[in-house]
Amino acid sequence: MSNLTATIQSIQSNDGLNIVTFSIGEQTLTMVSLELEDTLSVGSECILNINASNVAIGKELTGMLSYSNQLSAKVAAIESGELLARILLDISGNRIESLITVGSCKRLELKVEDEVTALIKATELSVSKVVS
Repeated sequence: MSNLTATIQSIQSNDGLNIVTFSIGEQTLTMVSLELEDTLSVGSECILNINASNVAIGKELTGMLSYSNQLSAKVAAIESGELLARILLDISGNRIESLITVGSCKRLELKVEDEVTALIKATELSVSKVVS
């Protein structure tokens, strides 16, 4: 599980569905949630959880994608096993992991220091705790 520290920019709610927008550095993240803690409010700093298997990586992307969370990242480290590769990404000073197949890592020709796009579905983010 990876963690990101982010600040709530906005909260939209309708019929039990919530869309929360966070800032992380100069980038934004969106989370879709059915339930929100009462402690969440605009301006709150939070720790967000992301499962490494839910972080896709794009390289030299063009065109449009449905992912609302398309974050500029730099490859900080690569650990390849026989089947899976653990990619450590730096996003605005935060480190998150992506778990992809070795075949995908080779196809993308990933190297340390590469500029990539981390793709995270809005439904795959969760708040682990409110910091302030």
